[in-house]
Amino acid sequence: YQRNEKALLAAMLEMYISGVSTRKVTKIVEELCGKKISKSLVSTLTKDLDEIVAKWQHSSLNNECYPYLMVDVIYLKVREEERVISKSCHIAIGFSQEGGRKVLGFLIQNGESEKSWSHFFEYLKARNLQGVQMITSDAHKGLVASIKKSFTNVSWQRCQVHFLRNIFASIPKKDSVAFREQIKALFKFTDIDIARKTKAKITETYIDDRKYKTACTILDEGFEDAFQYITSGGRNSRLRSTNLLERLNEELRRRERIIRIFPNVSSANRLIGALLIDQSEQWEYAARNYIKM
Repeated sequence: YQRNEKALLAAMLEMYISGVSTRKVTKIVEELCGKKISKSLVSTLTKDLDEIVAKWQHSSLNNECYPYLMVDVIYLKVREEERVISKSCHIAIGFSQEGGRKVLGFLIQNGESEKSWSHFFEYLKARNLQGVQMITSDAHKGLVASIKKSFTNVSWQRCQVHFLRNIFASIPKKDSVAFREQIKALFKFTDIDIARKTKAKITETYIDDRKYKTACTILDEGFEDAFQYITSGGRNSRLRSTNLLERLNEELRRRERIIRIFPNVSSANRLIGALLIDQSEQWEYAARNYIKM
């Protein structure tokens, strides 16, 4: 046990990060080694991750350039002063000039507002984030306002998946198949001129129908923002939605559901940070680029 202690401790940390609860870690070690360890030992051991996460979380981005960003928020339950409260975790993914992807950073804050997003963007800029040309996100008002203030001369790509949901939520489900199919076809175009002409034809056809008037207004007002990936993102279809970040969030939620309630902010920062480091390294060592530059 003593000879292999470092390897065992590393394995325990890996189990913890991979989604095994501290209680199960103690049982597994006991089965493998015949040695009993306490849950408190596992919890103490995981604190060794704090220094690693903090170093990564605040590392310089000085020698790197990320033309495209993707940002989103997930919510965590954290115990604070005898109360269980909801905390927001702001996350950013960057796409390099070569087309690779990387988790640029995260911050756990109190809610999602223009102020919290501005603080998050200033955190990224303080680490010398450079070369941003376009940011993909949902249409949260505070987020959009913060992008405009924090990143001048940068395009905002409205997530097309969220945008489609907003359009379809404003029409009845019954007898709307034709309209839905035309809207879906519209979002498949990668030629902005064709897309604009098609959008104009759809709104002209349906704007006078009371069932579709609201949907046509939403489409008309948000159309240009939803097609910025064509004009500013090199027609990279993977930049037109936040699907990549949504999948990453699902992995974080899978691990977070095991814990349910973090005992404090430090423990949440530790685990979320370790998971994001792991995912970012997997992307970095993958032998292919995510987008074509």
